[in-house]
Amino acid sequence: MAVIVLVAGLVAMPSASAATGPATSTAPATAPAPATAKFPPGFLWGVSTSGFQGEGHFPDSNWTRYADRKANGVTDPYGNSVDFLHRYPSDLKLAKGLGVNVFRTSIEWARVEPRRGHRDPKALAYYDDLVRRIKANGMRPMLTLDHWVYPGWVADQGAWDNPRTQDDWLRNARFVVDRYKGQGVIWITFNEASAYIYKELTTRPMDLGQMLKMRDALLKTHRTAYDMIHRVDPGALVSSNVAYGTALNGIFDAALFNDATDKLDFIGIDYYYGANLENFTSAYALTGEFWKIDPEPEGLYYVLKNYQRRLPHLPVYVVESGMPTDNGKPRQDGYTRSDHLRDHIYWIQRAMADGVKMMGYNYWSLTDNYEWGSYRPRFGLYTVDALADPTLTRRPTDAVPAYRSIIANRGVASGYVPVREPGWCSIEDPVATCLGTTPTPPAAYRVPG
Repeated sequence: MAVIVLVAGLVAMPSASAATGPATSTAPATAPAPATAKFPPGFLWGVSTSGFQGEGHFPDSNWTRYADRKANGVTDPYGNSVDFLHRYPSDLKLAKGLGVNVFRTSIEWARVEPRRGHRDPKALAYYDDLVRRIKANGMRPMLTLDHWVYPGWVADQGAWDNPRTQDDWLRNARFVVDRYKGQGVIWITFNEASAYIYKELTTRPMDLGQMLKMRDALLKTHRTAYDMIHRVDPGALVSSNVAYGTALNGIFDAALFNDATDKLDFIGIDYYYGANLENFTSAYALTGEFWKIDPEPEGLYYVLKNYQRRLPHLPVYVVESGMPTDNGKPRQDGYTRSDHLRDHIYWIQRAMADGVKMMGYNYWSLTDNYEWGSYRPRFGLYTVDALADPTLTRRPTDAVPAYRSIIANRGVASGYVPVREPGWCSIEDPVATCLGTTPTPPAAYRVPG
């Protein structure tokens, strides 16, 4: 997950044009219309996590080092996170109980190859069993090859500064893909390249030259990996999910997406926050108080439309979407996790009704986990107090039955009215939203009861 980085460089400001491409002339009505498009049978419903963030008991890596030395942004020790390494069988049962048919995680290079040339048999047995159990529980594996974490020995050789890292990365990727080929895996090469670069820039840290070198290395490596995966695992789907970044999205896309559109089998989008002229709360990203940011569910509609227009031949997959709370406490405005989930699903259905070819949706995340330096932001469908609860009990939030119902009913009901009022003049599509009429007052959007 990368929401912390996704908005960490963002101060939402008025913009004259959408950074994601030409403004669309198609906009939802100022008073949201019914969601007319049901999700089709076979739609990919999923949950996302990452190895480092949830597994615990982690070997030497760039991120264990960042946590140990309390690098920029690190406030909590890593510890053993939520111990997914030992609790994955029961966690997969929780995912199955939601009705999802995709489970996304990462195969951690640092765990597989803790020393150059040495692959850990215990790590391989764990990942083999994890993939086996994902499938046994009726889910399709979505496996990320790089979710910002690499082995300590790669850090020692200069990480992405060193051209050798590209060859080492591809060698490991070939090994992993060959091991899990033919199992219906959906492959993600690099999780949110822009956020990956930003986090390395601020925690490693890097200078501008190193940042540009890393950007070029990720792009080259993704393009090579895409072709390799299609040779080794014919018919597999491959992408690199892009972090949506509101006013800075042009910069975010330039990290990899803009130069890799011919090496993607679907458009993978991570959407957490938007911005409009009534909502400047993205500035809370600068203080790390992400739970104070007001979500903009309708922004997802415009984002989906914009990316689909840029690549009309590709389907779209929301690889990550979710909402943080402050240590699991209710939001002060009363907006709940289930409200947030239903509102975003509503706007996806509106986008589908307007022609977006949706392929899948993953909720971030199944459980709370280590959010790149802190356990305070809680994103889980199941909440876990990693710092204060030695039992690491998984406790369901109100979004668990909501997600289960959405999946079973193939979306929100046709008469659903969003809880969150659309804001005026969205950064995602200013032409369509700034020149229209002021939206209906908030009371009109509140669901009775």
